[in-house]
Amino acid sequence: MPLSPKSPAFDPLSVVTHTGNSYPAEFSGASAGRLKRRLGDHGGLSNFGINHVTLPPGCASALRHWHSLQDEFVMVLSGELTLVTDAGEQVLGPGMCAAFPAGRPDGHALVNRSGVEATYIEVGDRTDPDEVDYPDVDMQVKWVDGDQRFVRRSDGTPYD
Repeated sequence: MPLSPKSPAFDPLSVVTHTGNSYPAEFSGASAGRLKRRLGDHGGLSNFGINHVTLPPGCASALRHWHSLQDEFVMVLSGELTLVTDAGEQVLGPGMCAAFPAGRPDGHALVNRSGVEATYIEVGDRTDPDEVDYPDVDMQVKWVDGDQRFVRRSDGTPYD
């Protein structure tokens, strides 16, 4: 008989799935198929976020990026993911983890180069006013008039 968890417990696969990303259109392609379940939000957490992420074959977690103030941590649950950083690439399998301390300008992303979907858990704190740099494209996340916005690194103009 299947278990029926009672609050505060829950089945992560019952959490609403969000597909894609919030990037400007010209940068949205690589992670457009990403499926994210916001477990921390579902559980009412405010100090850090936890996401259950599924990447179909050929999909990336994000553009390579790093955070000014927020730590990030990932743990692969299933499949194989290629971790791409300034140091190069390495394959991560189930149970393997990676940690990305805040303020270290070493962009990172996970890419599913296998033929089957892969899943992982990502954890990040919610330290504001965090900013994000995307070293492979002309983009950053900056605080503008009290909101986080995607802007061009080259001249600071916002993306529409």
